[in-house]
Amino acid sequence: MYLISFPLLLIPFALYNMVAFLLNMPFTETVFTIPLAGNRRMPVNIGDLLLSLSMLLLYVEVLKAARFRAKTAMDHALAFMLLAAIASGLVLVPAAATSTLLLMAVLSFVDVITGLSLLSRSEVRNIVLETPDQPAT
Repeated sequence: MYLISFPLLLIPFALYNMVAFLLNMPFTETVFTIPLAGNRRMPVNIGDLLLSLSMLLLYVEVLKAARFRAKTAMDHALAFMLLAAIASGLVLVPAAATSTLLLMAVLSFVDVITGLSLLSRSEVRNIVLETPDQPAT
């Protein structure tokens, strides 16, 4: 219950920064290969793994936004701050500007928009109609 206001997409963003700046590894380096039909093999690189993890965590974020009503404002604010951090890293740090980070920014944007749309749908709107002969109560 304590992880409700923690943006889970922060995990792949932190891993991205570790790979890019601490390990200084290219995101095109093959981690493993998947055998396909015939003698073909599909290489899976570091960027693919980070994006796969990001997509799985985005699914959990959407479940969190749809299920829990408490602390939603803080959760959305943190998701927006994460989007701002990813976008600023994409724009301001030339060494970090890869397609992997761009797609992580897109996933973070989807997280923010999904949270806001679920938040606006869950609000109860009371509409009071009044007539000239009957004041609103």
